[in-house]
Amino acid sequence: MSFKELGISDALVGVLLQNGIGEPTPIQKETIPIILDGKDVVGQAQTGTGKTLAFVLPILQKIDSENPYIQGLIVAPTRELAIQITAEVRKLTEPLNEINVLAVYGGQDVIAQMHKLEGKVHLVVGTPGRLLDHIRRETIDLSKVSTFVLDEADQMLHIGFLTDIEDIMEQVPESRQTLLFSATMPDEVKKLAQTYTQDPRDIYIKTKQVTLKEIRQRVVETTDRGKQNDLVQTIRLLRPYLAIIFCRTKRRVSKLNEALQNMGYNSDELHGDLSQAKREDVMKRFREGEIQFLVATDVAARGLDVEGVTHVFNYDIALDTESYIHRIGRTGRAGGKGLAVTFVAQKDRRLLQMIERETNQRLKALKLEYL
Repeated sequence: MSFKELGISDALVGVLLQNGIGEPTPIQKETIPIILDGKDVVGQAQTGTGKTLAFVLPILQKIDSENPYIQGLIVAPTRELAIQITAEVRKLTEPLNEINVLAVYGGQDVIAQMHKLEGKVHLVVGTPGRLLDHIRRETIDLSKVSTFVLDEADQMLHIGFLTDIEDIMEQVPESRQTLLFSATMPDEVKKLAQTYTQDPRDIYIKTKQVTLKEIRQRVVETTDRGKQNDLVQTIRLLRPYLAIIFCRTKRRVSKLNEALQNMGYNSDELHGDLSQAKREDVMKRFREGEIQFLVATDVAARGLDVEGVTHVFNYDIALDTESYIHRIGRTGRAGGKGLAVTFVAQKDRRLLQMIERETNQRLKALKLEYL
């Protein structure tokens, strides 16, 4: 089924084709007609399945550009995801030159955002904290929002944004359409959906194996003391084009990045303690290939879509299977091939066994040959 058959306008279909997007993904096929029909949706799909376009396309189609008020609100858990969603929206709206979108997140000049909100804004993409800041300042009017999207709902609740979400929901009309998307459906997300949606259509796209099938997964047996040397040896063996290296804490990220830079590797770090300007600069340089190795905490695992990532290294093993899937899902995207390598010390065996059991696969060992 084509985008046109799903109900997307010729103008938007044309822009999609310009961006090399010709065929809808399963989540897009399932959700677009329902959203266009005005119904609430609770959607479950892994990252990398195209769910952003699944809600963005019908929202853009329904926006009346003649009306100057905010008609759509998309709330995301992290600045990086808000920036990424906004970038996807702008790719679609700039050629049409009709719909104005504004990203609202912390780390940016709040006064500059206030000035932009005084103008004609049709769609806002924001993080809970900065949205609440504008609500308290009375510099944002959400009283005419017709479609409200909560993206990565499980991550939002995991971070502790429930109260913020409830405060934001009070500002949008009860008659709005609510779209809730989540990679997993824990009880907290189900309860949120029951509270804030009306007769929603539940859509579940089973993609765990589909998401992983383009990604070869390997394990390197190591020790805490030998892990850094083993990582370097693995890099020499595999020769990545672009790679993300995941560590568990900000301190470990900084320590490893410093060590890699001292060895002459073109690396930089990404974690929550960096200023927003620094985070944006790092991501821009990584996307453009100026940085070869991005050393990051899990803040980089959710929703980030960087073309050309050939390898993911789990320097510290993920603490749960969902985090593991989100991490390794940074590679093997858009039909490309990828390789994920997880470093496992003796104390990590239990976590590895859990990941193998829950993904229903046995991860092969990668043997390192030291010269």
